[in-house]
Amino acid sequence: METEEKQLSSQKGGFVGRHIRRVKGRIQSRIREKAIDRARTRIYLHGKRPEDYADEILEVIVKEEEDKLKSELKDKTIVALLAALGISFWS
Repeated sequence: METEEKQLSSQKGGFVGRHIRRVKGRIQSRIREKAIDRARTRIYLHGKRPEDYADEILEVIVKEEEDKLKSELKDKTIVALLAALGISFWS
């Protein structure tokens, strides 16, 4: 029974669905890595080390950086889309 469910879930969406999920996973992991790097830099700029913070606090800092990155990516995507369409905010 369990193997049937796994087969059904793996077939769901077919090749394209699996590919999209794989790409989405890669993007999320890269955003996470970049957020961790930014969080580390942010901590060092405050004159501390990551070891000085509790795990919960580090997770909050990384989450804030992830949210900033996602917001920046959305903004850049919108600007690129508008540029592709020939629309400009500055004219």
